[in-house]
Order: sequence, then C-alpha cells, then structure tokens
Amino acid sequence: MIPPLIIQLAATPWYSRRFLNNAVWQWMALLGVIIVALMIGKIAAYFLNRQGQWLIERHKLKTGGMILKCLSRPTSMLILAGGLYISGTFMNLQISEKQDLRWFWMAACQTIAVLALGWAGYRLVDVLEVFLLKLTSKTRTQLDDQLVPIIRKALRIFVVIVVVLFIAQNIFRWDVGALLAGLGIGGLAFALAARDMLANFFGSVTIFTDRPFQMGERIKLQNYDGVVEQVGFRSTRIRTLDGHLVTIPNSLVANSTVENIGRRPYIRRVMNVTVTYDTSPEKLTRAVEIIREMLDARKEHFPPDKPGRVYFSEFNDCSLNIIVYYWFTPPDWWKYLEFTHDFNMELLRRFNEEGIEFAFPTQTLYVKQDSPSQTDVHMQNPAEEKNLP
Repeated sequence: MIPPLIIQLAATPWYSRRFLNNAVWQWMALLGVIIVALMIGKIAAYFLNRQGQWLIERHKLKTGGMILKCLSRPTSMLILAGGLYISGTFMNLQISEKQDLRWFWMAACQTIAVLALGWAGYRLVDVLEVFLLKLTSKTRTQLDDQLVPIIRKALRIFVVIVVVLFIAQNIFRWDVGALLAGLGIGGLAFALAARDMLANFFGSVTIFTDRPFQMGERIKLQNYDGVVEQVGFRSTRIRTLDGHLVTIPNSLVANSTVENIGRRPYIRRVMNVTVTYDTSPEKLTRAVEIIREMLDARKEHFPPDKPGRVYFSEFNDCSLNIIVYYWFTPPDWWKYLEFTHDFNMELLRRFNEEGIEFAFPTQTLYVKQDSPSQTDVHMQNPAEEKNLP
C-alpha cells in the first residue's frame, strides 16, 4: 500500500511543492530576483565608474568624477537591498503562528540599504579631502596638509558611528539612550584609563592651533634633533639626523620647549682666530684687514643688517685672539659648510703668504742651573709634557 504522503506529492506539480512554507516557484523567484539585482547593480556600478572616469579625463571635472566613482559600488549594494525587499512581497515569511520572519526580513533589507548609504558617505569623504587639499595648498604652512588626513579619519569614524546608531535605534528599535546611560556608569573608569589619550588629543589640538613647526622642518625637541615627518592625533614622528624614527606623544610635545631650527633666517658662526704673541702690531693689524677683506668679498651671503664683523678681542694665555662673526644666508647647512670650507682655505693661504703664524698651546719652561747667571729657556708643546723626566 502506497503511503498517502507519497500519493499527495506525486499528484502535486513540482513547482507547487512547498519547502519551509514556500512553494518551489517562490524560492526560484527569490533566486532570480537576487541574480537580476546583482546584475543590475554590477551594470550600474560599471556605468557610474566609467562616467566618473570620463568626466575626470575628458572634462577635467575631478570632483564630479570622484563623486560618481564613489557612488558606484554602494549603488550596487542599494539595488540588492531593493531586490530583497521586492522578494519579501511574494515570499511567505510566516513559518508558524508564533514565528513570523516578515519583520526580520524587512529589517535586514533596511539594514543593507542604510549600510549602502553609509558606505557612500564613507567614500564621499575622499571628495571632501580633495577639496580641503586644494584649500590647504594655498596656505604657506604644511601643517594644514597634515591636518587634512586627520579630518578625513574623524569624518569616517563619525559616519560609522551615525550608521550604527541609526540602525540600532530606527531599525532594530534598541533604546540607544538607555544603552549610553549604561555605558556612562563606567565613564569615570574609562576617563581615567583614557586620560593619556585625551592629553595627547588636546596636545595635537595645541600643535595645530599654535603651529610651532611645519612638516619637513628641522626641530630640537627634548634630546632629539631631526625633521618632522608626521603629526597625528596621538603622536608626532621625527626623523633624527642619525636616520632613526622617533615617536613622541603630543602631550609631551605641547608641554616641551621646541627649538625650530628650520625657521632660522641665517646660520651664525663665531670664529676665534689665534696668532702667536710674537706677532707685531703691524702684522696683527694686517691679519684683521685680511679677514675684513674676505668678509667684504662675501657680503652677498650675509643679511644687509648683519654684515660680517672682526675684532682683536683678547689676550689669551698663549695667543692673541681675533674674533670673527658672520651670519650666513640662506640657512642651508650644506651650503654653509661649503662657504665655511672656502673661507677657511683662503684664510690659511693668505696668512701663510703674509707670514702670520697661527698660535697653538705652548709652555715656557725655565730650568734653574747651579750658576745663578745661567738659565735655559725651552719652548715646549703641552703634548710633549708627558715625556718629561
């Protein structure tokens, strides 16, 4: 005897057979709607992407082209949400008297749609970044350029938070206020744990408002001397002269003394030229004249209000001292070293031509003999002193 269930299945057309309270044709229709929605989404994304690229290349409309390209992939996701919503109109989502999936299905469709819109807003932040970069390119400081990526990150975090809260409160009907109030119970503990993070954040705000340095400038901060590479919400990165990358919390940067070497208008040099004590006044005067001539020949490298200066300044222990001041411009370290090399070589050559001797540390040693009338005088370099008996 054939069971009644088998007889019923045999008498029912295949497309009318039911699975999970839905006929086979309904499941096939759902699959067809999903496939069609995906295909339409792909076509729409391709069209928007091509149009955006066409606007950028043909009409130089970078902003408009970027908007279309940013909307291409979220549009595909939004079309999929619409297809699933249409499928819910012919699908039987009530499994039993107590189980009705219609609300869950619609909530899922709405969630996908909101995520698509949030994704579009997330990607459109890149368009705002391009607009901000155009504005910051007109300013002199490069610190504004570093501020743009930080604004981009903050806006993206803001978009994500808004999307999550919107889905929680308006789709799934969660009491967001009560949830936030519950989180507020541990607010004090969180604030204590995050005080360093907040201190670094306000330190970054201080850096961006006061602007003690710019990107690419050389600074001295604490015991570090290097070039500023990046300023973020938490820390500042400095590439030292040794090539090391140092990360310093912004709270320390804001509370420390920053010596901005990159903004110096010139490089100042104080040079002590020492000559021997047996140099005659005439030769000493000539030595000062030589240095003054050399400075006058190079006055285009000095600021107009700070010409090079030279003076006979001191009677040292073992030399006569001539002090030289000059302020080299532009404040480029390697050009300064080239200038200093040329200056020193000419000074050495001209002093040798004039017979002016540079001084070096010497000592005069008086050796007392048995005869009071005999005294030997010996000039000795301090380096030889260790060889004395």
